[in-house]
Amino acid sequence: MPELEHAFSPALLIPDFLVGEVQSKLAYVDENIRQAQVAPAGDRITLYLQRPADQPAITELEEKTQRVVLSMVKGAFKLKVQVLEDHLDRPVPYSSDPHSELLARGEISPEAEGIYTLGPLLSRLILYFESLFLELADTFSAEPYRFPTLIPARYLERVNYFQAFPHSLSFVTHLRTDLDAIDHFSQHAACEPDGSLNTPPDSFAPLQTLLSPAVCYHLYFSLADQPLPAGKVTATAVGNCFRYEAINLTSLERMWNFTMREVIFVGPKDFVLDNREAARVHMSRVFAEIGLAYRVESANDPFFIGEFRKQAAFQSAFQLKFEIRARLPFNESTLAVGSYNYHQDFFGRRLNITLPDGTPAHTACVAFGLERMAYAFLSQFGFETAGWPAAIREACS
Repeated sequence: MPELEHAFSPALLIPDFLVGEVQSKLAYVDENIRQAQVAPAGDRITLYLQRPADQPAITELEEKTQRVVLSMVKGAFKLKVQVLEDHLDRPVPYSSDPHSELLARGEISPEAEGIYTLGPLLSRLILYFESLFLELADTFSAEPYRFPTLIPARYLERVNYFQAFPHSLSFVTHLRTDLDAIDHFSQHAACEPDGSLNTPPDSFAPLQTLLSPAVCYHLYFSLADQPLPAGKVTATAVGNCFRYEAINLTSLERMWNFTMREVIFVGPKDFVLDNREAARVHMSRVFAEIGLAYRVESANDPFFIGEFRKQAAFQSAFQLKFEIRARLPFNESTLAVGSYNYHQDFFGRRLNITLPDGTPAHTACVAFGLERMAYAFLSQFGFETAGWPAAIREACS
């Protein structure tokens, strides 16, 4: 009998510290999966399907799922989490999920999976938080930059992005510069019931461009293949970022299209590390004034299956990434609203960004997710502005 739900045991017991990571990666196993669950004990996987699947299809789903499990679990060990700040116990006045209220107020309007239009309240909150991050940038005399939304494929290839994060890429193309192809499209183009265009793939030009996954990459590429001006650079920019997360896309917590404000440091090792730490100390004071409940802890980027274990361990061992995780009282979880990142000399080596002595430059960036920041604030303080910190209440009135 065709199945819409299939449960089975993983090839290896999934340890508790990997349950969430494995579950998130199962989103990429097959297009027919609408939800994947790993039991808390790590001994059971349940796949919920979009369409009924016969036995050969179920067997294929199991085989692909077991590949993910074996790749991520075999030889895995628990990474030590270093906590730099812990303010999760700060009292906050709200404990409901703001998502339904945002929908009811017209503050979020879903356009497609992971894509939202934001209303006036959220927009004012985002402007306020961005003003705080701009004040941080000003303390370092950061130079302002504006970067494009598009990024060339050859740039991402140069920094190994295709190997590390292939699952999250968003591709851009256009019709071939051919009159017949353009005429055919204009006369016959239409959307299928699932929203996809009915246009044949050969109508499109070769893929050479993507939607940018991060703000700081553009600065590094602008500095490539040359000595670093004045030996160091401090910059700030805001930009749209795009990371596809399949069925993991949910509310403002995980969006396909989101906005980041970054402060970026390029120069000698001590310069970038000292500034990363100074930025953390500065933001600690800012978050205390707001009353935000959060913690700062070591973390890793969402590398794809084949790269996950090696790269996550590397980031942890060298303390390369620390996340600002805001408390979500409605489900007692946390949400990463920002991060303090150190890339060592990776971009300096890959892009030939050199210091005056000829050695590769080091890089660091401090990044804040603006939509997530607003969402976390509403999760803790709700919609009654009388209970908001005075500065935020005045800015958003």
